[in-house]
Amino acid sequence: MQATLITRTTFAALALCLAGGAAAQYVDHGKVKCEAIPKEEMKPQMELQRKLTGEGWKVRQVKNFNGCYEVYGLDANGKRVEAFFNPKTFDKVGEVKQPD
Repeated sequence: MQATLITRTTFAALALCLAGGAAAQYVDHGKVKCEAIPKEEMKPQMELQRKLTGEGWKVRQVKNFNGCYEVYGLDANGKRVEAFFNPKTFDKVGEVKQPD
């Protein structure tokens, strides 16, 4: 009985974490911030642009914003996007919701 309760609790916690990550995708532009990374550990912006272009994005501009790489353009679905990426890992850390 107790093992089942622990398993259910663990499963519920994992589900909440995954749901929370998906819900947190859209961010307030001014609140986006990436962890401080030494300059020598940051990958070049052009490398991120090439990666995204290879995934079907049309990148208009990449710039630094609060320690993140901020990307303006169209995603692979042709949707206008303003997204933020970790400059060391290129993990997407947020996206500003664009008007439909």
